[in-house]
Amino acid sequence: MEGSRPATPEAPPENLWSSILDSVSSSRSIPSKQVLLLGPSSSGKSVLASALLQKPVSEESKDETRSDFALGYDWADIRDDGDEDTLARLSVYTVPSDAIAYTSLIPHFLPPRVSLPHTLVMVVLDWTRPWTFVDNLQTWLKWVEMWAKGDGSRDLDIVREENHERLQHHLQHYTEPSVDAVPATSNISSNTVLPLGPGTLTHNSAGVPIIVVCTKSDLIDEGNDLVGASSSGMGGMVKGKGGEWEERTDGVMQVLRTICLKYGASLFYTTQQPSTLQVLRQYVLHLLFIPLAPSPMASGSEAPAPLRNPFVFHYKPNTLDRDRIVVPAGWDSWGKISVLREGFEAKVWGEAWEADLDADVVESEDHSGARKMYKMLVPDQGAKPPPLPPFNDPMAEQAFLAKHYDENAKKPDRDPRGAFRNPTDTAAAGIVGPLGSSSFNLPTVERALSEMEAGMGMASSLNASTTADGARRSQRAATGANVTTHVGRPPSSPTIGTSPSSTGGQTQHEVLQNFFQSLLSSRDRGGASATAKSMSPKTNGNTSGTDDTS
Repeated sequence: MEGSRPATPEAPPENLWSSILDSVSSSRSIPSKQVLLLGPSSSGKSVLASALLQKPVSEESKDETRSDFALGYDWADIRDDGDEDTLARLSVYTVPSDAIAYTSLIPHFLPPRVSLPHTLVMVVLDWTRPWTFVDNLQTWLKWVEMWAKGDGSRDLDIVREENHERLQHHLQHYTEPSVDAVPATSNISSNTVLPLGPGTLTHNSAGVPIIVVCTKSDLIDEGNDLVGASSSGMGGMVKGKGGEWEERTDGVMQVLRTICLKYGASLFYTTQQPSTLQVLRQYVLHLLFIPLAPSPMASGSEAPAPLRNPFVFHYKPNTLDRDRIVVPAGWDSWGKISVLREGFEAKVWGEAWEADLDADVVESEDHSGARKMYKMLVPDQGAKPPPLPPFNDPMAEQAFLAKHYDENAKKPDRDPRGAFRNPTDTAAAGIVGPLGSSSFNLPTVERALSEMEAGMGMASSLNASTTADGARRSQRAATGANVTTHVGRPPSSPTIGTSPSSTGGQTQHEVLQNFFQSLLSSRDRGGASATAKSMSPKTNGNTSGTDDTS
């Protein structure tokens, strides 16, 4: 006996008091619950967040021109009815819009593997824009499915299965045959698994508790007696009050209930009245504390006692009051939806919803999806963006030039060279381009050449009539002839002074170039010519060449 005893007593664990305190704190730790608010901007999410946390609405939240955060966050402690013990810590996350820049942040703050069993999703719809209901629901419900899938790990798959079983058990528990005799919120212990009704929980494989909240429902009937859009945005749907108006609004509710049924979701209409917001808060807490589904292996006396939900929902479903609709998850069915208004086929709308979710479906005239059917029920009355100006398709540069080239080539008055062109020349010349050979047949040049020839002949005759009286008179006569040549024609070079026929093989280009070159070089001789003219006597009519002053 003594040989079986240990030689030394077992050593106590290190940090004994720390381990004891940790075990006590873990047993009394406060659970954390999250609510994720999804919806378009200015849809009333800030009012819902304040009502859930029982905090007053801030003045900044009331301002419609405020700038939302990329991801809003606030929290509050949830206490029991006696306000003695803290049962949970409620955190509310608000997403301003469905932009990927915002939704991509949510998995970092709410990773599905950890937060999925403790998170409730609330999709907010705005009754001032009822034509956006189906589009917003498809956008957000698709995102919820994608978020719940996470990284696809095995641990996450187990959490998804447990969460789905819990939601399915909750729906089956609510729809038992004895539901009319027993309050819907009582904790009935039953292991009987009843099949769900048609169209119930066909989606939402992760079992995420979802509540669809239609805010501003007190504005449904505002201004509906006016033709055109009113301040509530609903006035343009119908003309006047009466059956058509009620049929359309009831049809909207039937469509929403059919979609909620497929996801095991709830439907609530809220207003600014605290009573409707309080009902919604009670149901949110009720869904967040749904107990886990009992194990199917436990039976008979071995079945454990069902866990009690600390937040019992006492309110009955309400589908008649248009501004405070309450449709809890598990209560609705296709039959109850069809009773509200005859002619509504929930199965057809369910199939249309499935067609829209199919990514392979291409929008066409033959495609009868839920979006197309809903647009026929509720026409779009939203503000349309201004139309774009007509597209200006400019003509290619070369085509533009070719077009105007052909047009202007037919108009001789548009050609600046027309004043110098020979009228007998029939050759067509373009507006732009090199000068043709006909361009040198200019009347001004021909006239100048003729004057040059005449001037040279006059100078020769004057030189021949001069007498040889003396060297002084001969020099004066020669000077007078030169002056006459300068007066009758411009100074010329030997090349220009010759006839065009005696150019010695020069082309017209060279002749014209020499002519203008002689005009430029005459400036250098301008001063000498003026001096000679002032010193020489007038020779007009005086052939003797005598000096008057001698």
